[in-house]
Amino acid sequence: MENRSSTVPALYPERIALVEKHGARLTPLAPIGAQVEGNDLTSKQAPPPEVLQALEQEMANRGFLVFRNDKQLEVDDFLRASCWWGGKQLHSTHGVHPATPDGNVHIFRLSNDRQHGIPGVGPQWHNDGSFNPDTFSHSGYHIVRPAEKGGGTYFAHQGAAFDALPGEKQAYWRRLSSVNSASGMIHPLVHEHPLSGRLCIWLHLGMTGAVIEKLPDRDGFRLLNAQELKQLCHDYNDILDAGLTEGYAGLYEYRENDCVFIDNLAVAHRASPEAHLSTEQQGLRILHRSTVRGVENLAPDFGLPQQVNILGPSPFGEGVWQGGGIGFRWEDGIPMQN
Repeated sequence: MENRSSTVPALYPERIALVEKHGARLTPLAPIGAQVEGNDLTSKQAPPPEVLQALEQEMANRGFLVFRNDKQLEVDDFLRASCWWGGKQLHSTHGVHPATPDGNVHIFRLSNDRQHGIPGVGPQWHNDGSFNPDTFSHSGYHIVRPAEKGGGTYFAHQGAAFDALPGEKQAYWRRLSSVNSASGMIHPLVHEHPLSGRLCIWLHLGMTGAVIEKLPDRDGFRLLNAQELKQLCHDYNDILDAGLTEGYAGLYEYRENDCVFIDNLAVAHRASPEAHLSTEQQGLRILHRSTVRGVENLAPDFGLPQQVNILGPSPFGEGVWQGGGIGFRWEDGIPMQN
């Protein structure tokens, strides 16, 4: 696939200085993301508002923040820090695994052992909450027990990925909107990030039931057919995978007690294949995820409604219109669990 120049911005020196002024340290990770050290997440006292604002802006610019923690975090510590960002409220839509501490409804407990958590989640590139009108503004990951032989998460910068597309594909993708296979929510395939101002691509490769194209030369819409939608999903997967060699995507391997907070409008993510290996192959892995209420709807362009009935007849004519479950299967044989 043809690539143009693509950049992930450096940390702003003024924000580094502000964080250091308040006793913490902010450093870049390669190729994307940043690390925060010296901020005690077990403290009930949040950092000053200006520090949180600086950190949230850097999360929007670089995709995610990793908080290194020397102390053992409790569930409440993790959830309290999750509410520093975006809509500043937890918005939880997942099931609760029986091993979840105190049955806390705000913890999505993942593991490679079904006795300890839900296995097999998130193997394809996606953003969380595509079934909501506002999606989630941010997600948090607390690694309770890292795998012994790898089992991290891949992150890809969606603004840099848009920049890497050839011009004609940028124009085409800006006319596309995806339909969530579970709820019928419609979101633009390309949106302007509310904090960074960058154009970012955004598609759930495990929960898309249709893609609508605004006709380029006249009023009206059409659905992508199966061949076109399969090609789009492969192209989307390829442009994010290309970041692994082009410098806008990378694998983060967790250390025990790490907390990772992601800007859900700026980075896509997927579990590494190693994360789903058996305990015999990699040891036990346990991860807690939180999700934060969105700030505003991720609304489609061109006068499209926010939601349609994906389980009813298509209002856009012939093409892929597949409700329920994982939606459209764009490649045979790949795992597509949400």
